[in-house]
Amino acid sequence: MRLSPFAWLDRWLAPAPPAGKTDWIGQWTFAHRGLHGPGVPENSLQAARGAIARGFGIECDIQRSLDDFPMVFHDWDSKRLLGVEGKTESRSAGDLARMPYPGTREAPATLRELLDLVGGHVPLLIEIKSKRGYDVGRSCALVRDCLSGYPGLHAVMSFDPRVSRWFRDRSPETVRGLVITEEGSKGPSGDLRRRLALWHAKPHFLAYDIRDLPSHFAARQRVRGLPVATWTVRNLEFLERARLHADAPIAEGAGIEP
Repeated sequence: MRLSPFAWLDRWLAPAPPAGKTDWIGQWTFAHRGLHGPGVPENSLQAARGAIARGFGIECDIQRSLDDFPMVFHDWDSKRLLGVEGKTESRSAGDLARMPYPGTREAPATLRELLDLVGGHVPLLIEIKSKRGYDVGRSCALVRDCLSGYPGLHAVMSFDPRVSRWFRDRSPETVRGLVITEEGSKGPSGDLRRRLALWHAKPHFLAYDIRDLPSHFAARQRVRGLPVATWTVRNLEFLERARLHADAPIAEGAGIEP
């Protein structure tokens, strides 16, 4: 079959991972932010314990604290999860540890605490959060240092292609992924932006928005050897879609416990 110019460029600028490097991704279901639900906060150590007990991999998020600790926490602001106004990055790790999730004894944990808990029992997908004007390279360095010597299966990923590129240049042994949504960027211009992000990131795998599957872009990358994980699988319809068009679901609720 004759390859298009874009396909040739994909192979040249964002080559597929070496054989066997990412096979493990397709062998797991990943609990989105841990196995959370009523009384069990997302991204908490309790949610991680639940995932481990059920034999699920864990997807988690990383924010950076004021004193440069990678915290397992999703939001830029603490209001939704902790009930207190304020920027997550404006608080120290110690401050966050003293702010329990409402109705629980759990508080935001550091990445080191999560790694110590998981201990290689299940794999981790670690999403590093980024935004315009943010020093995401600092977060990458802190995550890399935490992962140094960690024996369990793990990968880093981000919507920001600079994260995958950072690890490619400074920690090439680390499995790295590019998170993609086509929301608000359909059509040729969106395809071009996704391809430019792919070429810059040079990822080993993609984490794709389930709402966009099936996707010609995702399918082309999958065929040439990049596994596709998909988020967030919240129901049985999405779970079936994930089985047809992706290699691993990142799931919660009815999508992980039908």
